[in-house]
Amino acid sequence: MSIRCEIVSQDRTVFEGDVDIVVIPGTDGEMGILPNHAPLLSTIRLGIVKVRQAGQERDFTITGGLVEVQPTIVTILADAAENVEEIDIARAEEAKRRAEQRLAQGPAADTQAHLAAEAALRRSTLRLEMAQRFGRSRRQTKLPTHGSNE
Repeated sequence: MSIRCEIVSQDRTVFEGDVDIVVIPGTDGEMGILPNHAPLLSTIRLGIVKVRQAGQERDFTITGGLVEVQPTIVTILADAAENVEEIDIARAEEAKRRAEQRLAQGPAADTQAHLAAEAALRRSTLRLEMAQRFGRSRRQTKLPTHGSNE
């Protein structure tokens, strides 16, 4: 039995498919969503969304948003989302460097600009950490199934 999962960012559909489980970084902690889950609407925080599909785990960075859970579908509406294996490391490093430079200039008269720089630093740091931990060199490993002795 599976549950449909859709991860949608502001500009594109990042993932769509039938999965065995979705693990989401909820505001109050991680949430594991299985088929036939009770309906739920929640905010999500910056972190990693994990989906297990046919024994393979896939990871996606997410910078916040909302999740709607129904018994047959999980819809994640993300502020920004990206498959970990698609992260452009050079671009993330440059974004981090720019954010650090803006923050090093001291408290800005423009509070919005300061908050935007902090958010950019959090996003780029997450992307770099996840690329290093799970990036392109990561091989997809077969996860043990429930009841397996693997």
